[in-house]
Amino acid sequence: MILVQCQGLSKNYGSKKALNNINLTLEAGAPIALVGPNGAGKTTLFSLLCGYLSPSEGRISLLGEAPNSPKLLGKVAALPQDATLDPNLTIASQLALFARLQGMNAKLAAEEALRVLSLVDLVDIAQQKPPSLSHGMGKRVAIAQALIGSPTLVLLDEPTAGLDPANAKKVRELVKTLSPTTTFMISSHNLDELEKLCDQVLYLDKGELSQSVSMHANTDSDYLTLTMQHCDSEKLLQEVAKLNGVINVSTKQSNSFVIQLAPNEDKIAEQSAIDHYQFEMKLLSLFNHHHWQYKMLMKGRTLEETLFS
Repeated sequence: MILVQCQGLSKNYGSKKALNNINLTLEAGAPIALVGPNGAGKTTLFSLLCGYLSPSEGRISLLGEAPNSPKLLGKVAALPQDATLDPNLTIASQLALFARLQGMNAKLAAEEALRVLSLVDLVDIAQQKPPSLSHGMGKRVAIAQALIGSPTLVLLDEPTAGLDPANAKKVRELVKTLSPTTTFMISSHNLDELEKLCDQVLYLDKGELSQSVSMHANTDSDYLTLTMQHCDSEKLLQEVAKLNGVINVSTKQSNSFVIQLAPNEDKIAEQSAIDHYQFEMKLLSLFNHHHWQYKMLMKGRTLEETLFS
């Protein structure tokens, strides 16, 4: 199912071009990451998808409809980064109000408010008002609001910004749990978090879509990412480079290494997997010989390395 299509999408603010000729097609499935530096156009793109702004040029289609179409009611939802709750209303009454705006009657709206609060594990604070909540709890309530009506597409702008590790983990787990039925598009600067959640990654820079990559692309199958707890870095670089099948080995930061292996273009997938397994066994034997301790050995490259290498 095609969720989002942008054709020649541009947005100008006076003489400044916030987005320039964006062309993309997004399908339902695993969460999608939207990354880029501050001022790259991420928030502008989200605002255009939500219908808050109109494009200067080009077209947008969500589930085959224009962003402001009434047919999208309950199917597309968004959580702006700085979303706030009314301090004078209880959590349950606010969420029920939003459910009513989607066309639910009073009874169904009250039930829906409790349903989405249960998704974020906050049913027990339903009758409290926002000022009594911690920052993390308030953020989770805001996410619950975006889940009203079980939308097909949810846009999350920095959903874990400012959250403590426990609350951030709960948000990640929620996204994973709901991903089979809801597609999330997540804008964030936290590459480690996006790497855990997303497959497709869109990289915006200076208003242009400069990269669109998949974390599970076959092109990364010829790389290994290695993180060591204890080793002689210079010695490790020398010894790994000597192993058969290694094209290049480099270090990007302290005790972190990227190993590029010779591609197995003429071999079937099963044989390629065996070759990689044998290489990993040699690598572990090398660690044992030198009494080096490794922390992580990962197939492929990190998102940071994929985007910025």
